[in-house]
Amino acid sequence: MNSNKILFITSEFPPQPGGIGNHAFNLADSLHREGKHVTVLTDVRSNNGATEKDFDDQLKFVVRRIKRRNIIWISYFDRLFKAMKYIANADTVIASGKFSLWLVYFLKLFYTKKYIAIIHGSELMLANKSLRRFTHKSLKKFNNIIAVSNYTKNLISDLNFDNITVIPNGFSISEDLVSISNHQKPEDLNLITVGNVTQRKGQHNIVKALPLLLKTYPNLKYRIVGIPTEKDKIESLAKELGVLESIEFYGKVSEEKKCELLASSSIFIMLSEKTENGDVEGFGIAILEANAFGIPAVGSKGCGIEDAIDDGETGCLVNATDINSILKAVTDINNSYSDFSKNSILWSKKFNWDKIVLQYLEILDK
Repeated sequence: MNSNKILFITSEFPPQPGGIGNHAFNLADSLHREGKHVTVLTDVRSNNGATEKDFDDQLKFVVRRIKRRNIIWISYFDRLFKAMKYIANADTVIASGKFSLWLVYFLKLFYTKKYIAIIHGSELMLANKSLRRFTHKSLKKFNNIIAVSNYTKNLISDLNFDNITVIPNGFSISEDLVSISNHQKPEDLNLITVGNVTQRKGQHNIVKALPLLLKTYPNLKYRIVGIPTEKDKIESLAKELGVLESIEFYGKVSEEKKCELLASSSIFIMLSEKTENGDVEGFGIAILEANAFGIPAVGSKGCGIEDAIDDGETGCLVNATDINSILKAVTDINNSYSDFSKNSILWSKKFNWDKIVLQYLEILDK
């Protein structure tokens, strides 16, 4: 089937942060580079849209934005009408994020196209059972479903879909930034997490392990990089445990600063967990970014991070709340640092978008 013209409907898109948006941008850009005509349909998430306009003007593919309304149902209808406007010229529709999946349920009533769903994790675990069922019902409308990890695929294993393919998340970091980094193991142990400071990302689990870690590594520093959504909670916990002086908060930083912090760190650590509202870690792109600099990782079991770490080779998988296992993982990596570092660089090359997009093309061009 000819899939040269693609309508990509996504609930998130840069320049605003978010893992779904990061994935959508890199996939759209990679497909464009492969000669596909891509139109992205997404929301305006800033107050006046100026930030998005400046970003979109620099792109070589088309992005159409929908203004969010105070009355949520108006936004839903606006998305539907805009999608119906742009779908006419598309061969294939790609949907990413729960709103996009729901939208296709209605689009397929009117348009016979090739529909491809990308599932990340949290959209499958919604606390509202009715919405969760509707998400599952919507997925039945798709010709192909792409899961970003085996963990994500297993979240709907009970639905017995036979059209699911696992294609891992890719990552993109400027080769110039990576090449100037001649990573050497820092003299003191520096742990780093990059991601929104929230329960799902699990910074609190690392803070709880710090008292034990500091007994073995008294000069240890824990760097927290990302939007400080729940920074106050982390600070309160750190004060309670007496480890605040060992934590450095950086907030949201530029791409260059992020790379600088990664390159000067010892171990990336992300102990994500599932939240009560069903929010889960679908993969762990930030881990691969760290690996590209030769930084091994410690990550939590029971989520998509299991696909981002080659356990025992590029890092270690642990129970997010088992502080003894966390200490052992850090020590094991530290004692064989050179091997873990070299393996991490090689591992990261498998997830370059130039390689990942080829797997998407196989499905698009079937």
